[in-house]
Amino acid sequence: MKHAVSTLLLALAAAAVHAQPSALNDTQLLGRQVFAQSCGICHLQPSMGVKTYGPVLNKAATAGNDEVMRAFIVNGTERMPAFKYYLKPAEIDAIIAYLRTVPVPANEPQK
Repeated sequence: MKHAVSTLLLALAAAAVHAQPSALNDTQLLGRQVFAQSCGICHLQPSMGVKTYGPVLNKAATAGNDEVMRAFIVNGTERMPAFKYYLKPAEIDAIIAYLRTVPVPANEPQK
């Protein structure tokens, strides 16, 4: 339990770096929270220099296609679980809305 709480705190801190709360609307704020809680364990870097299990996500993920992003979240992949029974459609929409605010790092080419 202690490890899960510390992991969640790290994920929330990493998510806070992506976008400033004042720049996000209510849907994007919800998306940031759900992303940190449900996706951050694999998609947020736990500390500098440590690779994530899943790809780091930003507005260029899935070439900016919201429907493709939704399909990945709902149905999962070989390495990622499906979230269709865990997340509500509004939460999935909120995650997508939030990710579309996350800038592409300068050292990462846009796809």
